[in-house]
Amino acid sequence: MEKKRDPKVGTGKKPKGSDRRLYTDENPKDTVGIKFATPTDARKTVSKVKKVKKPFARKIQILTVGEQRAKVMGKSQVANIFKKGKESIRRQHGVKKKTSRKNKT
Repeated sequence: MEKKRDPKVGTGKKPKGSDRRLYTDENPKDTVGIKFATPTDARKTVSKVKKVKKPFARKIQILTVGEQRAKVMGKSQVANIFKKGKESIRRQHGVKKKTSRKNKT
């Protein structure tokens, strides 16, 4: 069976039968590194994300990844730094966090 060629751009998925795993980084220069080993690293990451020229949703997504990874590793202080960073970005963009409302009868 002949191997399919790698996609040139876009899909983010590996071709069937390919040896590559998970997803490919189509543009590695566009990647934002996330450090969360210490609270200082987390603060630096949050400030870097705030400065980077990316859409609002992408910034929130980057900080959410950091927050979730820190939570899983039991670093609640670091997770809170990422959470506060997300709140700060939301305030800058004037977006309020969605909350569920209970029906009043």
